[in-house]
Amino acid sequence: MNVNNIANIGYNAANLFVRSQENLSSTRFIQDTATNWFPKAVFSRSKEDFAEMSFLEFLESAIFYFAFPILGEKVYRNGLFKAIQPKELKEAVNNELPNKISEIAKNNNISDIVKNKAITTKAGILLACAAIPVAEYTLSFAKNLFTLKMFHKSNFNNIASLGKNEKEDLNQQKKVEKSAKKHLLKGAVVSLAGLGLGLSLAKWGSDNKKLVDLSKTVLEPGEAIAKKLNIKNEKINNSIKGISLDFANNNSKLALSKGQLGLTAILGLFGYSNAAADRGKLDVLEVWTRVPLVVLYTIFGSELFEKGFINLLDKKNKCKDIIQKDNFGKITIPNLEEIEKMAKNKSIQNNIDYKTCYNKLLSQKTLITAVPYLFSLLFMGFTLSAITRLWTAYRYKHSEKNKNYDTALTFKNLPEIFKEFKN
Repeated sequence: MNVNNIANIGYNAANLFVRSQENLSSTRFIQDTATNWFPKAVFSRSKEDFAEMSFLEFLESAIFYFAFPILGEKVYRNGLFKAIQPKELKEAVNNELPNKISEIAKNNNISDIVKNKAITTKAGILLACAAIPVAEYTLSFAKNLFTLKMFHKSNFNNIASLGKNEKEDLNQQKKVEKSAKKHLLKGAVVSLAGLGLGLSLAKWGSDNKKLVDLSKTVLEPGEAIAKKLNIKNEKINNSIKGISLDFANNNSKLALSKGQLGLTAILGLFGYSNAAADRGKLDVLEVWTRVPLVVLYTIFGSELFEKGFINLLDKKNKCKDIIQKDNFGKITIPNLEEIEKMAKNKSIQNNIDYKTCYNKLLSQKTLITAVPYLFSLLFMGFTLSAITRLWTAYRYKHSEKNKNYDTALTFKNLPEIFKEFKN
């Protein structure tokens, strides 16, 4: 294999990697698997630990990153919620659903009836998608039930192989099973209620001004909060207005937004904690050592690090072909589609081969994308997983020395959790 072939393979791999990063769902799924599952698989403490971690991570990633676009776009927008619209309004309403509320309101080419229908239908789809964050919350209870049924274990100390194999407590196993089934049943009820309310809102809500306004609040809660608080500081006010649960628009399709991702991740944190409380104090402590940081990473990803890295490159006058600044100094990085256009223009203007221009721009784009990604993998993945497991082992040894150590901790004992964490 010659040098040119190796270079082409490298550029093709870079192109595939960067392209995956420009889709929020596939990007986050890949990152979450890389930074959560793989390192924890390396540091798994037993076959039970590996099995339940794999069960949780893959299902959780699928819920986070694919459920909203699949359920919201395919099942609801183009299925149930389109079917309940009046025949003469179906297409007009459906075409407006990917747009923001402000864009729908400003569209002079549609009637007020279509505008209100689109807003209430969009809010209805969001309510129907309540099943997604609910599923994330209950997933940890499903994981407990999976481990209990598959391995007949509910004692976290045994699952994590923290010491001698302790005898399983049948009463605790019954408690874990009962709690898991109860939460799964509640989750199903809430999900069905969300679907029912969503369909009702989409079907009849557009005729009621209060329900139209409620729909706007459901989709853009930040706007309602900012209006209520009336904060004079423009920066704070704009940050509050930015709180949104509306879908992202991905080429006129409903897609996962950061607001939806954040809500799902936060509910997942409390699901983790409450399910862990059924299995013992050390499980809860491990959750609160690791998961809050993972939640922050899940919501914001490598965004903050990426911005800092781009600013550093800009100061060093690196990657100057694709680090673009406007008149106000705001930096933007072109996507692959824009890079292709830039490469065509440069090749024509400078009489250079298009592929050479494109590969140069792609190399710079790959550097900007890959460095924050690798940082997240190394720190959020391997480092955090290793520290968490070592810390849990240390706590276990501490509990063995101190027999008054409370193993029946519940979520209400958070002050004690943080006190132990500090110690």
